[in-house]
Amino acid sequence: MGAADELVVLQTYVFRREAEMAHSVLEAFGIESMLSADDLGGVGPGADLDEGVRLLVRVDDVENARDALRRAAPDTSANGSPPSR
Repeated sequence: MGAADELVVLQTYVFRREAEMAHSVLEAFGIESMLSADDLGGVGPGADLDEGVRLLVRVDDVENARDALRRAAPDTSANGSPPSR
C-alpha cells in the first residue's frame, strides 16, 4: 500500500445514519470511502457513541471529499443556520 492509498479520517459522526449519508454523497461524486465503527456491525445501537462512526478516504482524496460534502450540504441562510422546514 503506497502513501497515496493511505486512509485518513475525513470526519467522525455520532450517528451511523449521518455517516452512511456522507458515504453515499462521496460515492455519488465517484470518491471511494469506507465507514469504521466499533458498534458490533450496527447491531449494538448506541455502541458507536463513544468513538463515533469514522468516514475514511484516501489521503489524496481529502480535498475533493470535503468539497463534495460541502456541495451536498443544505443551503444556509445569511445567519448561518439551516433553512426552516
